[in-house]
Amino acid sequence: MPRSSRRELGAAGEAAAVAWLEAHGHQVLARNVRTRWGEIDVVARVGSLVIFVEVKSRTTLAYGHPVEAIVTEKQRRLARLSAAWLQRRGLQHCAVRFDAIAIRVDTRGAVLALEHVPDAFQAET
Repeated sequence: MPRSSRRELGAAGEAAAVAWLEAHGHQVLARNVRTRWGEIDVVARVGSLVIFVEVKSRTTLAYGHPVEAIVTEKQRRLARLSAAWLQRRGLQHCAVRFDAIAIRVDTRGAVLALEHVPDAFQAET
């Protein structure tokens, strides 16, 4: 898949994830938090709980379930990025959870399925 198509697929998936989160009572605090060490897709909040959401979009399951792509090294990177994000905002004492949202879209970007996986992994740095 060409780079621009992958970017469009990711953008469509993240937009669907944000819409789903907001419809289910989450306050979205940030999207596409980019640093030189990586990116956090979505940061949301429910009450005092801060949730870091990794969004994985796929057009096919031929290479496995989208959540399977959140391998151990990706989890560690997200844990470090989230700790830095919390520190910069003075929120390091907040309860934190790492969720995943798996999205299947067709080749035009229409959402076929969305699966929210709360507490998809534990932070290990």
